[in-house]
Amino acid sequence: MTKTDAFGFTLDPHSGVPVYRQIIDQVQAGLASGTLARGDQLPTVRQVAVDLEINPNTVLRAYRELEIRGVLDTQQGTGTFVSDRPVAEDEPERARKLEQFVGDVTARAGAAGFTLSEVVEALQKRRTK
Repeated sequence: MTKTDAFGFTLDPHSGVPVYRQIIDQVQAGLASGTLARGDQLPTVRQVAVDLEINPNTVLRAYRELEIRGVLDTQQGTGTFVSDRPVAEDEPERARKLEQFVGDVTARAGAAGFTLSEVVEALQKRRTK
């Protein structure tokens, strides 16, 4: 049993983020959090498409982009795995991700009735723990 047995993708249809991009972001978040590790197998394109009720080409697009970045390796007949190669992320990509994350957090906090000051204060408290 691998860690990815419990790994599943979820979609937020109200986020405004394209579905393929949400899949990419979730794989990268899984790596950052330790939910995914090098060598772990991801669900098949077909399985993700069925689970999320989306077009398989959308999943394929996300997996291919992650392959191009060196995050995933696909082995014909075996599956798609988290690459064993270390991935160096360029600064513009990191900045884009952070901006997207901050935008998502700000929008969700505002929708829940929190001010930006309250969010910043909560983040600072978390940092000192």
